Amino acid sequence: MTLIDLAKRQLTLRTHRIHSLPVVVLMPHSRCNCRCVMCDIWKGNRNRQELSCEDLAPHVETLRRLNVRWVVLSGGEALMHSNLWTLCELLKELEVKITLLSTGLLLGRWRSEITRWCDEVIVSLDGSREVHDAIRRVPRAFDQLAEGVAALHGEAGQTVDPTFQAAEPALRVTGRCVLHRLNFRDLPNIIDAAHEVGLASISFLAADTSSEAFNRPGGWEPERADEVALDPQEADELERLVETVIAERAADFESGFIVERPDKLRRIVSYYQALHGAAEFPKTVCNAPWVSTVIEADGTVRPCFFHAALGNIRDQPLADILDSPAAVRFRSELDVERDPICRRCVCTLNLGPLESL
Repeated sequence: MTLIDLAKRQLTLRTHRIHSLPVVVLMPHSRCNCRCVMCDIWKGNRNRQELSCEDLAPHVETLRRLNVRWVVLSGGEALMHSNLWTLCELLKELEVKITLLSTGLLLGRWRSEITRWCDEVIVSLDGSREVHDAIRRVPRAFDQLAEGVAALHGEAGQTVDPTFQAAEPALRVTGRCVLHRLNFRDLPNIIDAAHEVGLASISFLAADTSSEAFNRPGGWEPERADEVALDPQEADELERLVETVIAERAADFESGFIVERPDKLRRIVSYYQALHGAAEFPKTVCNAPWVSTVIEADGTVRPCFFHAALGNIRDQPLADILDSPAAVRFRSELDVERDPICRRCVCTLNLGPLESL
């Protein structure tokens, strides 16, 4: 990072106007090929939306000026896009790192293109084979994911080393798991499954049950949220299980195979306890609205997944949206420690002023 980059980041934090934007999350395609119990994106599959090169091209110079360094392809399932690779080709003009978030079902089909255009793949892993398939509600979802990861390793010329002592692979494939009522007891098996599949690491987060994100306008009714969130007794059970994992999986924490530090894994317990008033929500430390933006498949621009839209790139230049009076006012007035959306957030980003990507 140059001194100019550092100065721009500091200026953004001071003025609440975007002078530097290290991270952009793109949702290229609105549909998904899973029907996960903790997500409603798939319920909007009939209304297909996707970003095209024509949508994005007018804003590339803004991304260049704002020194974007990391683009995350989120979803829906980005690999269902009609021509994802033209988008990636356009983005690579910026010399960015591209991370693909995926259900894993289409990795094998697109292995050549993924290894060409993407620098990292993060797959959703919900449990051991039976648990994963039940949550995804797709036959052989676990096996398709495993076969896809193996195909990526093979395409990149990598040999999967189950001890993970080999050099950094050409294409890093990692896992992310949302812990909730239907899989929290499978926690040790999830770690084993991540090793079995050949992932470089596994990370965990709690399920979002309170926001309007992920195709939930108006949010979930309490009964629906209770299907996913842990009740007080289950939260206590998870607490005991987490402490067992911390004690018995020291090597996985030390190596970074389990991405979270033990205290961050304990935050998931605190989150579920707080939903029922048995604890305070963990303190939120996040600067996502100042260092990133989310652009959805219909062109909607948000400061993060969970806060209200700021505009649409099909209607306005991205620069005008990011620095509109409403956007500047939002950032200047946002107190992430007290804001009700931020306090319940399960997916925070805190990019330090000296942190590079």
